[in-house]
Amino acid sequence: MVATSEAGIGGTDPRAAPTSKPRAEALATDKPPRRNDPVPQPLPFLLDFYPQEDPKFTRIAAFFDGLRKGWLTTTKCDADGTLSWPPRVACPTCRGEKLTWVELPRRGKLYAFSAVLGGAPLGMEQDVPFVVGLIDLEGSPLRIFSRIANVRYEDCCIGMEVVLETFDLPDGRIFYRFRPPA
Repeated sequence: MVATSEAGIGGTDPRAAPTSKPRAEALATDKPPRRNDPVPQPLPFLLDFYPQEDPKFTRIAAFFDGLRKGWLTTTKCDADGTLSWPPRVACPTCRGEKLTWVELPRRGKLYAFSAVLGGAPLGMEQDVPFVVGLIDLEGSPLRIFSRIANVRYEDCCIGMEVVLETFDLPDGRIFYRFRPPA
């Protein structure tokens, strides 16, 4: 619904009370103050304003604890058995919050793959080109997305075996990827 005055759309009503500032000027000064926080140089490897590895900020810190031990873990709903990827704090099926951490297989097979040739995420620009893929985890109903390390795109094929590899990030955090078996 559009409100109009007797003068019509875009017109002014001569009976309206005068304002002390023209409308455009009033709107410009009504904005909240903008913070001028300096951007750290160089930029961090990955921006993480609320560290996912810190239990103070998240309920999925156990995922990163598992990675430090060489495990790939996720959550399973105690009520209906839903196995989720990525790990959740609530079941996407029943919305329940009683979840158990379970270990996933460390091996799988490539279901699909692609090469990242440009537009890499922050901190990965120097790695281009690299391979990413969908992985069917051995003995699990889950198919997960991951970077595939130590292999060229040209050497990948559907059904290729891959294994979990955890690695430390330069800023002290940990993450995972998959690679062909040694």
